[in-house]
Amino acid sequence: MTADPQAATKTGYDADTVASLTADATAIMARYPDPRSGLLPMLHLVQSVDGYVSRDGILFCAEMLGITAAEVSAVATFYTQYKRHPNGTYTVGVCTNTLCAVMGGDAIFDELSDHLGVGHDETTDDGAITLERIECNAACDYAPVVMVNWEFFDNQTPETATALADQLRLGEDVVPTRGAASVCSFKQMSRVLAGFPDGRADEGTGAGEPTLAGLKIARERGWTAPEAPSRVEPVETGGAPDGGAVGQASPPVGTPGSSAERKPATSSDTETGKDKKPGEDAK
Repeated sequence: MTADPQAATKTGYDADTVASLTADATAIMARYPDPRSGLLPMLHLVQSVDGYVSRDGILFCAEMLGITAAEVSAVATFYTQYKRHPNGTYTVGVCTNTLCAVMGGDAIFDELSDHLGVGHDETTDDGAITLERIECNAACDYAPVVMVNWEFFDNQTPETATALADQLRLGEDVVPTRGAASVCSFKQMSRVLAGFPDGRADEGTGAGEPTLAGLKIARERGWTAPEAPSRVEPVETGGAPDGGAVGQASPPVGTPGSSAERKPATSSDTETGKDKKPGEDAK
């Protein structure tokens, strides 16, 4: 069930915005056997228009998918990438998970917080930066890491991070360490997450030297991965009456994957009453 553009105007969006959102949402829903599965990218879509998941955005998603606003809100409030209040042009995220924290992530966050005058998930008065503590960005080999709208800025220090923030607030171009050659806005990034590519996926450097160090050493020393164990060949088990496929060989009794009953082998296998609470008699 989908809403027509006129019905969606009840959200408060103007007609042009409704038409554009409806066309994009319809394309998203067509990707899935069940249109409701498109809710996550649709939330990114409305966020790309409003800069956060607004009331109008929630109503639009609900009307398009034929579900309640409460159901949409339940999803929007569960995931941290969906913002329920206006976000800055740039989300500056400082990884403070274990390794980045040990390498200086906490110090970077504290310095940025003091420098910008905002705390976690708060936005500067000029609307330029929303500061966040974020969990692991799978870039531990470049710790400590700062991300700007999910673009990597590796091996940061409090000084380089504050300089980066100043450049962003001045509207200057900044170049990520890896990935795209530039940083887009939060709204543009949200549209990409909704599933509409911006053509920048193949820009810049993908895997840097630290990531490839292990591969380089392995090649120099001729290391290779062990061969996979041989596949168990099929054996006949009588076949189906209609001449169907024969069965597969079963793993030996007691080994992983075996469905046969394993014979007791240790005292713990035969011990009775081991699951009883203290004071209860074993039966």
